[in-house]
Amino acid sequence: MRIAIVGTGLLGGSFALGLKSATTEHHFIGVDNNKSHANKALELGIVDNIMPFNEAVKASDLIVLATPVNIILNQLTDVLDQMANDAILIDFGSTKEVFCSKVAGHPKRSRYISCHPIAGTENSGPAEAFRSLLRHKQMIICEKEESDPKALQQILDIFALFDSKISYMNPADHDRHIAWVSHLSHISSFALGLTVLNKEKDEKKIFAMAGSGFSSTVRLAKSNSNMWAPIFSQNTHNISEALEAYISQLQDFKKIIDANDEKDSRELMEKANEIRRVLLGIEKS
Repeated sequence: MRIAIVGTGLLGGSFALGLKSATTEHHFIGVDNNKSHANKALELGIVDNIMPFNEAVKASDLIVLATPVNIILNQLTDVLDQMANDAILIDFGSTKEVFCSKVAGHPKRSRYISCHPIAGTENSGPAEAFRSLLRHKQMIICEKEESDPKALQQILDIFALFDSKISYMNPADHDRHIAWVSHLSHISSFALGLTVLNKEKDEKKIFAMAGSGFSSTVRLAKSNSNMWAPIFSQNTHNISEALEAYISQLQDFKKIIDANDEKDSRELMEKANEIRRVLLGIEKS
């Protein structure tokens, strides 16, 4: 299979490396407007050759869109228009409702499979890609009923090589849930980083006193703004709802701390400790 990786950065590059480590059956074509990224992907063996977007789309059996979500939105119909009738299109974007709406009614809609791997780091670019990034991770597929069953099975067979945990959702539910568990986390990290930088002007003190707790909490603040700003724009309503609830929770903490109410402070934290059980998948006793 000839696979076009459109966007040779962290996700696209890791997908290619992971698939290459599992099988030698595929040929990978890199597409990237950033020439240094394209060259680095070729140098690192992420892709086997580089081609312009239109040529790669027409020459490929599978097209993987791993660009920022605003670019994916513009690429979807272009790819469907140009790709072969039996080719398959997937994307790795973090928003889904706007994508599925965009391709609704397209003659080749059934050749599109809307995917979201729940995987990533705060880093970007092909040099940050690694073959195990997608292994054992959750892979969400939206509107599977709109996709050709044979095409879907081909993609599931590929994800099986990563031992992916497959979940099916409708696009609206996906965007609502991902706002709470991913998009809000990034905004929280950006906000904490800004709060400390704006208040503490002595950078040496920040680095001297920053422990693992601070570092892990602001890790996501190092994420690429070119990727995240469009996500916030495409999922505005859900993110705004999540932010409203989060701000209200922060205000509750502030009231308790201002009142020096140690009992209520402890109760809030113990309630929050429940997230450990949820994340470990332990049933409530």
